[in-house]
Amino acid sequence: MRIVLVGPPGAGKGTQAAFLAKNLSIPHISTGDLFRANISQGTELGKQAKAYMDAGNLVPDEVTIGMAKDRMDQPDAENGFLLDGFPRNVSQAEALDETLRDASMRLDAVLDLEVPEDEVVKRIAGRRICRKDSAHVFHVTYSAPKKDGVCDVCGGELYQREDDSEETVRKRLEVYHTQTEPIIDYYRAQGLVVTIPALGKVDEVTKRAMDALQTAKTAAQ
Repeated sequence: MRIVLVGPPGAGKGTQAAFLAKNLSIPHISTGDLFRANISQGTELGKQAKAYMDAGNLVPDEVTIGMAKDRMDQPDAENGFLLDGFPRNVSQAEALDETLRDASMRLDAVLDLEVPEDEVVKRIAGRRICRKDSAHVFHVTYSAPKKDGVCDVCGGELYQREDDSEETVRKRLEVYHTQTEPIIDYYRAQGLVVTIPALGKVDEVTKRAMDALQTAKTAAQ
């Protein structure tokens, strides 16, 4: 299957993408991984992206699209892929459609993870990171440390990243609503959108997603 995964920040896209890709035996292609791989490998697109990023500018759509196209052309993506973080706007979605048409392919589904805005804020703003080891992550509600402000693993100080503050999270949501959310209507017009509630345990959400994707696949046949 060829799938685009969408949803607001804090919806659990990265977690679900990993599980879904494994269950479907297709590669998980994330924008972050694309950028890191191209920059570390010193590809021409990576050099272009790094130049924009170093200057504090947004990477143009054509560079991101070029990276995504190169990745989708790899042998392991021959039978499908799951795109996470791309496309981010309607112009990228149109470019993706054109790229797939040129390769005589099409998307099978656009999986929309639906989470109430207040829950998104609660999920992200409640995160606390260990200063000694950033791999140690806690949450004031869902996985609170035994001692407030202290890492259970190494005793390091727990803190809230600036990006996780409620004000920043709400700004990120505004960007999502303005730039990314319109692609849902774009794909809904093509009959591709499958929306599932993304609240609950990870495995419960994964099962909902797998069931919804199977239904979409059967309906398309």
